[in-house]
Amino acid sequence: MNNEIIEQTREVFNEVIEKANLKKDDILVIGCSTSEINGSPMGTDSNLDLAKDVYSAFYDTLKSMGVYMAVQCCEHLNRALVVEKSLADKLGLERVNVVPQPKAGGSSATTAFSLFDNPVMVEHIKADAGIDIGGVLIGMHLKETAVPLKMTHKKIGKAIIIAARTRPKFIGGMRAVYDENLL
Repeated sequence: MNNEIIEQTREVFNEVIEKANLKKDDILVIGCSTSEINGSPMGTDSNLDLAKDVYSAFYDTLKSMGVYMAVQCCEHLNRALVVEKSLADKLGLERVNVVPQPKAGGSSATTAFSLFDNPVMVEHIKADAGIDIGGVLIGMHLKETAVPLKMTHKKIGKAIIIAARTRPKFIGGMRAVYDENLL
């Protein structure tokens, strides 16, 4: 067990939960390279034990909050996502048939698939917020207007953290009045 990684992960996720104002039924897309956390090039040092440590820092918190997790696979599975079947059904997402493995999907997705109550795989989602651990490119799975989060905690291990929340689009031009609560 890597207590330093667990604590760094907990700090990052708590900061994202707060800054993105995550609440019940929101969707958080998570992309994570355990290779990058270890300081190795992406895809070269997949580590299931490290992924389990990472998930131990946030999984129970997000689940108890009612925040849905969508965990992105690596490029070998075209960045497909592990989600709970209840979310896929609720959103009418088309399922795909694949089971992530450490070298085809990544250790993060493999761990999520083993932890989720009823995991299924989908290709697309539009999440409310996202955490990118190690530069795995989660942007394609965020709603259209993404807002970068200025993070205090910038790394987990050696992996750079990039996080974002989304907001509704501004429409209407210079005469429009906007709801401050949605900014």
